[in-house]
Amino acid sequence: MLSFLKIVEYVSIAAFVGAGILTRVFPDNQLIFILGAVFLSSFIFLFLTNRQLAQNSRNSANQLEIRRKAELYNYLLNPNNASDNNPITPVREKALQYCQELIDDYKNTRETSRNIYYTFQLATVVLSGVTPILVLVDKLEPGQSLLKWLPVICPAVASIVASIVTSFPFQENWISANTTVELLEAEQEKFVLGVTPAYRCYDVADEAQHQQMTKMAIENFINQVNEIHLKQIQKPDDTASKEQNTEPAQSTESQQEQS
Repeated sequence: MLSFLKIVEYVSIAAFVGAGILTRVFPDNQLIFILGAVFLSSFIFLFLTNRQLAQNSRNSANQLEIRRKAELYNYLLNPNNASDNNPITPVREKALQYCQELIDDYKNTRETSRNIYYTFQLATVVLSGVTPILVLVDKLEPGQSLLKWLPVICPAVASIVASIVTSFPFQENWISANTTVELLEAEQEKFVLGVTPAYRCYDVADEAQHQQMTKMAIENFINQVNEIHLKQIQKPDDTASKEQNTEPAQSTESQQEQS
């Protein structure tokens, strides 16, 4: 239903744009103005309706997700009463989903930082290289007023872009996010395949011991994922704290030299 209304919303805005174009061709036709007003009203109504329906859908999905999270503890507390044949499966799915969400988030950060860094670096190189050419063209064509300003504007823009690149750590964020993605994906594969002693629990014959080792494997996986994630988050704080710690040390040394 939501998808159908979304399609109708797009059709109404397209019809409104078409009616606006037709008013330029037939300015005396009042029917086109009426149809344009109808299409615009329909678009506004559908936009507000779809927005409310989308919010209700998100609320329902969040409630369902919260209910499913609450049931995970019951799976671990009473595995014999679980409807699934393997009560640990929902818990493993949740752990893998948590790791995958972090991977997707860091991938978005990596792509955004990399694209911004490359774009700004390319803009700096192009603007810096075009400036001598514009100066030469200005000398060959002295009558063009625009050519007099371009040799000044391009270096100014290039310096601003270069300052932005150096002020914001786009390259560091890109490399750090890429490293985190690789670590999380490697840890996820280890957990799925059970190739390390912390995650190896498939070679146990006893069912109770197998469930216990599976729970420990999930716990180890979540702890390892959180450790990788927290190392990435705490890097700027650690750098700032190190700088703050070095400032009192430098001031102490300067006082000793003065004494």
